[in-house]
Amino acid sequence: MIAREFWSGYTESMNKESFRLQLLEDGMELSSAQLEQFEHYLHLIQEWNQKMNLTAITDDAGIWEKHFYDSVVPFLHTSFATLCDVGSGAGFPGIPAAIVWPDRHFTLVEPLAKRCRFLNEVKEQLGLRNVTIVNARAEDYVKEHRCEFDAVSARAVARLSILMELCIPLLKDDGTFIALKGAAGHEELANAKPALRALHVRLDHEEAFELGSEGSRINFYFKKSAPTPAKYPRAYGVIKKKPLEETNG
Repeated sequence: MIAREFWSGYTESMNKESFRLQLLEDGMELSSAQLEQFEHYLHLIQEWNQKMNLTAITDDAGIWEKHFYDSVVPFLHTSFATLCDVGSGAGFPGIPAAIVWPDRHFTLVEPLAKRCRFLNEVKEQLGLRNVTIVNARAEDYVKEHRCEFDAVSARAVARLSILMELCIPLLKDDGTFIALKGAAGHEELANAKPALRALHVRLDHEEAFELGSEGSRINFYFKKSAPTPAKYPRAYGVIKKKPLEETNG
């Protein structure tokens, strides 16, 4: 297992220019059109957040740093053609990743219809032809999309054992599940050992970085080594009540 560590170089509040420079330092050069898409997305978040609860982070610097940069970093060293973002919410990490990689296709699965209306508006206004918005719960969506994606991601949705049961069945064999986690990530990983065994996945590597005032971030990369048993995922109520964790024996 490989652990990569890197640290963001900016020391002040992030803005469009420092976002561009930081990604350039990370090896990703954005065009002026892509930066305009990010800026437009930021304004849409702030506008729509006045009429619905999209995010508690609404200041410019917070959005550039804690939503946009945090959403792009996990994919800098990962190759895939198709990705499913489970529980996309206001579009993180799916929309920022779709802006950066227009040659890859992103499916955003979000259970709340009002958030899907926002995501569809973002897709239309930003001209994101590589994005599909799906209004569904992951455990329902997988019924017709099992083993479909090269990669699956999830950010701030639930603890790792629950996320894995919802996300792994969507992956192709040898696909990659990317879990975006904070400082408690290692504790969640330790508790999720039964999920790794039951779902036939292994931890390939992890990447850690400092996100300015947000502190440590840990992104886990899991590989699916064999087909997921047909009984998974279970109904969400059962997953939540009896997660695949060490505490359940």
